[in-house]
Amino acid sequence: MPSSTTRSDIEVEKLSKIFGSGEDAVRALDDVSLTIPENEFFTLLGPSGCGKTTLLRMIAGFEQPTSGRIKLGGSDIADLPPNKRPVNTVFQSYALFPHMTVAQNIGFALKMLGKPKAEIDETVSRMLKLVKMEPMANRKPAQISGGQQQRVALARALAPRPRVLLLDEPLSALDLKLRKEMQVELKRLQAETGITFIFVTHDQEEALTMSDRIAVMSAGKVLQVGPPREIYNHPAERFVADFIGDTNFIAAKVERANGRSATVRLPSGVALTAGLPEGLSPGEGENVTLVVRPEHAKLAADGALKGTVENAVYFGTDTHFHIRLDTGDLFILRSQNAAMPNGLPDMGDAVSIAIPEGAVQVVRG
Repeated sequence: MPSSTTRSDIEVEKLSKIFGSGEDAVRALDDVSLTIPENEFFTLLGPSGCGKTTLLRMIAGFEQPTSGRIKLGGSDIADLPPNKRPVNTVFQSYALFPHMTVAQNIGFALKMLGKPKAEIDETVSRMLKLVKMEPMANRKPAQISGGQQQRVALARALAPRPRVLLLDEPLSALDLKLRKEMQVELKRLQAETGITFIFVTHDQEEALTMSDRIAVMSAGKVLQVGPPREIYNHPAERFVADFIGDTNFIAAKVERANGRSATVRLPSGVALTAGLPEGLSPGEGENVTLVVRPEHAKLAADGALKGTVENAVYFGTDTHFHIRLDTGDLFILRSQNAAMPNGLPDMGDAVSIAIPEGAVQVVRG
């Protein structure tokens, strides 16, 4: 992960994109600003239609901004055509040339750039080794698997040494096992090459697994940017908390707020300390929404929440309890089975839920 002193590769400043006009106008991007340092694995995460692919295409030069600027290394590139930008893109469809071998596919861009044959051969050899495809160099795309084709597409995009590599959901066509293997490979390739990766996905696990930082997007806006642990453990917006992982939402009332934390009181009368997103300062008596992740709560003899077990789903290593609270709300608690030597509660049992210090977060929305 890059240090805080690393210079920026990509700067997006107040970028907007509107498709169409009048009543048919669609605002795909709405005043988006981002700074992405060099040598970072940066992920744009969000549901379909949130604007993440539009943003990626604008960085690549395939779409022009309605307003705003895109800088690469401090220089404005918004008006440069795609072939003049030091970026490459890997799409969902690998778009390999079927009549060419693996090696020829990898070397194609270098050949188009007029590189000497000796340089092309050396680069192709290095790329084949990087993506572990040396034995497949002389095969055609139809003679290799989907995962191997993905490696070839990556090698072809990396061969010209772009400053930034853009990846538009490149793993979506792979099966689950292969997708997980390629997640590890992508992270390895980014670390070994030192190239800035900007990765687009709607898969939360994919984003959490690979990214140095994540930008969560919705309706053309960036809602939160941060490292995976911060995004997961300290979501700032209700949408972010709900979109990433399983989440419990609890209503509460603020007693007092101080900096980045607040004392809140639950409907049961129990007081808790909750974290506050940056820039949020709720007043005394204000109603707020709390977030508690299922694995952060614990079954205890005398906890902050009381309820009845409605369902228990056994997963081997852990059990997911669906608990109907006395307030009528449903609460999901995830418990490691090895941590419960006295056995698991049954459906219909009354239980008490403890929420440890630091496990509660106030969210906007």
